[in-house]
Amino acid sequence: MKKILVPTDFSKTSLTALETAFDIAQKAGAIIYVLHVVEEATPDSYRVTGEWRKGEWDDKLYMYKLLEKAKAQLEKLVQDPRFAAVKLVGELRLGNPFHGMNAIISEQKVDLVVMGTRGVTNMQAMVIGTNTERVVRLSRCPILTVQKKPSSTDFKSIVYATAMSKDEEIFSRIVKRTQSLYNSTIHLVRINTPGDFQRDAVVKDYMNKFAKTLQLKNFTINVYNDLSEEAGILYFADSIDADMIAMATHGRTGFAHVLAGSIAEDVVGKARRPVLTFVVKH
Repeated sequence: MKKILVPTDFSKTSLTALETAFDIAQKAGAIIYVLHVVEEATPDSYRVTGEWRKGEWDDKLYMYKLLEKAKAQLEKLVQDPRFAAVKLVGELRLGNPFHGMNAIISEQKVDLVVMGTRGVTNMQAMVIGTNTERVVRLSRCPILTVQKKPSSTDFKSIVYATAMSKDEEIFSRIVKRTQSLYNSTIHLVRINTPGDFQRDAVVKDYMNKFAKTLQLKNFTINVYNDLSEEAGILYFADSIDADMIAMATHGRTGFAHVLAGSIAEDVVGKARRPVLTFVVKH
């Protein structure tokens, strides 16, 4: 792992992501790219009344001021002495945040994206912020999401929530590299739900074969029962006080996503510990 991307809006949440990325970069000897994207405003974005619009030059001045402020904030962040032990590179872009992140991932061949989530409560309809949700679903590289600063970034205990699918081979290599970096124990877990229940003996036998196929080492086999996969993953991780949850997502989009949703996105939105995800279709 040589290059880490941290998108920032200069909020406390994105600072938490940068602090987490800093700890990882120190361990891995990686560079951190800190990205801020200024969304290009339209006249409707700052119309005062239904009849009044800014002129063209006022529009340009408005954007110039936004960019000027963002540049100063970004420079201050990358020069913060707290992060002096790691090379930080500031990237300022104009446009759409999601596409800005994808552009940097492609241009710099980023190995990992670390980004914050706002978290959710039962009263909130949205699982996570729109940009985080889209990145988790569509990104072409691993994503580590954090809701709050982990008590430890020495990831010794990793919950690998798996569907034991053949297309998880690439993601399993990502998990194994993480395990190697931190000398971790991987806790393979399969969640039994009322709608998808299998006997422990059958599941454990299959999971042992799955682990052997992936050549996993230093791992445990676990079957956990709950009403939903999302709840089971979260409660199992809590029960062993895991340092990280790792899970693949199939990156459903469009109508398929509306119908089926994504267990990974739900876990990312509610987990109190870092969650490592990867879209296996890539």
